[in-house]
Amino acid sequence: MTNINKVLILLALASGMSLTTRAQEKIVNPDISYGGNPHTYKLAGLAVTGIDGYEDYVLTGISGLSVGQQIEVPGTAITDAVKRYWKHGLFSDVSITADSIVGDNIYLKIHLSPRPRISTINYNGLKKSEREDMEKKLGLVKGGQITPNMIDRAKVLAKKYFDDKGYKNAVISIRQRDDVLNKNQVILDIDVDKKEKLKVRQIIIEGNEHLSDNKIKGTLFTKGAFTKTHEAGKLENILKSKKFTPERWTEDKKNLITKYNEYGYRDATILKDSVWNVDPKHVDVYVKVDEGKKYYIRNITWVGNTVYSSDYLSRLLDMKKGDVYNQTYLNKRLSQDEDAVGNAYWNNGYLFYNLQPTEVNIVGDSIDLEMRIYEGQQAHINRVTINGNDRLYENVVRRELRTKPGDLFSKEALQRSARELASMGHFDPEAINPVPKPNYEDGTVDINYNLKQKSNDQVELSLGWGQTGVIGRVGLKLNNFSMANLFRRNREHRGILPIGDGETLSLGAQTNGTYYQSYNAQYSTNWLGGKRPIQFSVGVSYSKQTDVSSNYYNSAYMNNYNNYLYGYGNYNYNNYQNYYDPDKYVKLLGIYVGWGKRLNWPDDYFTLSLQLQYQRYMLRNWRYFIMSNGSANNLNLNVSLNRTSTDNQLFPRRGSDFTVSLTITPPWSKWDGKDYAHLATDRNSPTYSKEQQEKYRWVEYHKWKFKARTFTALTNGQKCFVLVTRVEFGLLGSYNKHKKSPFETYYMGGDGMSGYSTGYAEENVGLRGYENGSLTPYGAEGYAYDRFSLELRYPFLLGNTTIYGLGFVEAGNAWTETSKFNPFDMKRSAGIGVRIFLPMVGLMGIDWAYGFDKVFGQKGGSQFHFILGQEF
Repeated sequence: MTNINKVLILLALASGMSLTTRAQEKIVNPDISYGGNPHTYKLAGLAVTGIDGYEDYVLTGISGLSVGQQIEVPGTAITDAVKRYWKHGLFSDVSITADSIVGDNIYLKIHLSPRPRISTINYNGLKKSEREDMEKKLGLVKGGQITPNMIDRAKVLAKKYFDDKGYKNAVISIRQRDDVLNKNQVILDIDVDKKEKLKVRQIIIEGNEHLSDNKIKGTLFTKGAFTKTHEAGKLENILKSKKFTPERWTEDKKNLITKYNEYGYRDATILKDSVWNVDPKHVDVYVKVDEGKKYYIRNITWVGNTVYSSDYLSRLLDMKKGDVYNQTYLNKRLSQDEDAVGNAYWNNGYLFYNLQPTEVNIVGDSIDLEMRIYEGQQAHINRVTINGNDRLYENVVRRELRTKPGDLFSKEALQRSARELASMGHFDPEAINPVPKPNYEDGTVDINYNLKQKSNDQVELSLGWGQTGVIGRVGLKLNNFSMANLFRRNREHRGILPIGDGETLSLGAQTNGTYYQSYNAQYSTNWLGGKRPIQFSVGVSYSKQTDVSSNYYNSAYMNNYNNYLYGYGNYNYNNYQNYYDPDKYVKLLGIYVGWGKRLNWPDDYFTLSLQLQYQRYMLRNWRYFIMSNGSANNLNLNVSLNRTSTDNQLFPRRGSDFTVSLTITPPWSKWDGKDYAHLATDRNSPTYSKEQQEKYRWVEYHKWKFKARTFTALTNGQKCFVLVTRVEFGLLGSYNKHKKSPFETYYMGGDGMSGYSTGYAEENVGLRGYENGSLTPYGAEGYAYDRFSLELRYPFLLGNTTIYGLGFVEAGNAWTETSKFNPFDMKRSAGIGVRIFLPMVGLMGIDWAYGFDKVFGQKGGSQFHFILGQEF
């Protein structure tokens, strides 16, 4: 090889090495020209900057780019990646740059700026309850990232919320400002100016010739077609909402057509309607109707029915030839009423049944109806699922159900099961929602019971001050107790308390130290042994009441008391604590055992109960009974028949509650041969106390009672007016007129739950509008009573916490002799009140009542009564 060739070869190699070096040169932060032709690169690296708290692979994954893919620069792949980040909504700034280029490899860097998070939300111009509602509806939470879409959505939701409340002119603004104390966080100021709530000033109706304005608008005592839209300033609408919203108006226009359909005007239509503002607070509404003609039924035929005859179905339908074609009543008789046509099928397993009423012929004003029925096959229950129960054992819930796997489906059984679950008291009665899920393939049905657990245990701890000093009470009531778990390990419900079987254990104590002490313990179960609905209960109680010494009744006290009675001065109660006399007391010791059984006749709402009770009264120098010294024994048997069919424990809307009971003691005077006519009659006799002891050693009586309540919903829906009627009678009779029982008499008046008779072996009976016990004071004990009341209730809040208001009229009386019982001689009253049920406390309430009549010369007048515990 010549030297020249060698030189050429070396030059060529050097030139190739130089070109290779230039080809692999790394270009940092290259300048990409978007005006030139795109170049294809291999994506060799992808990095993210600007965001903390996330793994890189999470953030790069949003881009849709992956290392190793071929991309054009400039090109759509990078543009699409940027769009994806913007679409994600969590970033305030997005850019993608080329970090470097090495040959045909490109390294990209994604620059992200996070949207700020919310540090504080201020609601301005709202009440507390409105703020709480807004927080739930807007979806804005502290710590969450804020986006423009979220702000816009919040404005829309807030506007709709106030529109629904009647504040159609409400102005909502949401301002965002930087939080100077927290980096990348903002403060939201939500300013609301509700303006005035829009009300309806006037409703203008045209074209209504057959339906009067009163039938459309309603009156004070009748319901009209418009149930949501009412004129402000009218007496007949005093208890009705006058606010206007488009949704309420739309609903009432449908109600208007429905009302016309009820009267047979099937062709009725709304020709036009309008709404306009007359001032910032009011609107006028206008509607023009075309009533059309009134139709009547000519013929009704049944097609497809094989289970029930056409005659039977016609009787259920309760519509015949010549009747007005009332479509509302037709729908009720087909599916809504308890004895509707549909329920005859659904209660017999025909879940897949369907009926279509069809107008097959219209001649003039007459319509022929053809009832086209598809019966299908009977459905049996496949699976029953219970959701939401986490405190009771599964079998405790299932034993209350009337829907068992393998049974024929029954709508009535489904509704009854929901009622039984509500009456247990362990679940929110308003949230019980049994859902049947048909399986069309195999003709079965699954039933899901969706429950919402609530706590119904009650704890009471109270302190007060009275004439005798500090009064304290402590109580514990466990409504989900398990006696069995006292003796075995509770595997399903771990905790301190033995729970799970739905039994009740109640412990209570009350004392003010020296003057009064009371202790009680009770246990009950509705399923003795857990297999059958046998009720069993047992309880024990002890109380001691002490009187004041004779020094208390001195002349100074009597003078003050008399001055108070006759209006000469103020009555100053002496301090009882200084006059405690341990030699004056009454002690009561009681024990009982009870048994009950659900009956199937006359129907399965009935319960028969028996209770055997023993009480011992121990008295010393006690001046409030006929007997003042010695001990008396009361052995009695109570037989009670009860029927309860209410639909809800806390706020019943429908159903009734009836109880008739008889309490009897053995007729001791028929057996012992004693002359009670001449025994213990002379108080001045030296043997009086001894004869008293002999006379009342064994107390005897027969006690008859009847109590009834009915509940009727006057309107539809959960929040509805409910009319409650109450009737009570009580008689305390004797086998021997010379041996009337000094105990178990009726103490009537006031709230019926407290008063001077506490622990005195008397039965409290309420009569609002009069002081506690005022109808049966000492010396005029009640041996007979009656009580009648009429209440109108309306719920303000339903659920675990239930609040409702009530108005009532009431009347009743008590008599010292059963022979003087006169149900028409009554003391009357009227008033208003409110009830609040709190899960851990129970029922509380306050009533104001005015008593119209005089009792022993004194008028009842204005009275406040406090309620604590369950009412009857």
